[in-house]
Amino acid sequence: MKGLRIQCEAAGLDVQADFLPEKAPANVGFLNRYLENPRVVPGLHAMWTGPEISCPIPPAHLQGVDFAQTLPPENATLHPQPGDVVLAYVPARVWGGNPDPIFDIGLFYGPGARMFFPIGWLAGSVVAQVRPDQRAALAEACGRIRRGGACEILFSGVA
Repeated sequence: MKGLRIQCEAAGLDVQADFLPEKAPANVGFLNRYLENPRVVPGLHAMWTGPEISCPIPPAHLQGVDFAQTLPPENATLHPQPGDVVLAYVPARVWGGNPDPIFDIGLFYGPGARMFFPIGWLAGSVVAQVRPDQRAALAEACGRIRRGGACEILFSGVA
């Protein structure tokens, strides 16, 4: 896959992002495997990281798959830029003793973002970037999500 399509009907979100496999091969590989079939993931406005819609992958989506492994930081950032799609990985039991590892797809839509969490700074991997001509639409839709609360986001691969 060359990228992903990100949709939320309730917020009017429908954008495409291009993968960065040369910069984040293992992390893009994870998403390619995960998105072999379209996935609906909960989306909510982040509390700590600023202008981000956080999309934590439900642990049930990853049960029994061989690709849900430790992910290395690649194309790492602590300060995502508007349009960045960031995959964050937190090992099991690190965040509040959670027995499952955390895989989170972050959709960053405005300036001033930071990868700061209750557990401290956590570098995330920039795996894709929303196409430049669609970043204003991303920001508008993310603003609606921020004002409206949690939503469901559909991720699908783009060939």
